[in-house]
Amino acid sequence: MSSPDPLVAGSQRRQVRERALGLLYEAETKGVDMAELLADQELPLDPYAHTLVSGAAEHQNEIDVRLEEFSERWPVARMPALDRAILRLASFELAHSTDISVAVIINEAVELAHEYSTPASAGFINGLLSQVAAVVRPSGQG
Repeated sequence: MSSPDPLVAGSQRRQVRERALGLLYEAETKGVDMAELLADQELPLDPYAHTLVSGAAEHQNEIDVRLEEFSERWPVARMPALDRAILRLASFELAHSTDISVAVIINEAVELAHEYSTPASAGFINGLLSQVAAVVRPSGQG
């Protein structure tokens, strides 16, 4: 899978993830299909952001099953919509962007939670994604 250039500045990588997060959140809150939402974008979408949103949407069911397994009696449907979007985005990236380190993916997801979600979300997301990473990257690769 095409990942961001490793030489791209962290702020640019973060902007790509923020845009992807916004699109995932928008699709869910509006109840629209991701392909439809992407087709309606007026501004060009970074190729990696497109990969992230398309992949997270395509693999949403399997991602949600894994999140439910690790969230211990906290159904994905009861999580704040923004937290779901962050978790789906990062879970997809953990499983499919093996050239990006686990630490970078989780740290950026936690930063997104700090900036956009509730005070308790960052710790919850960190713990849940650490468990996801242990399954999808058991050797700690990337």
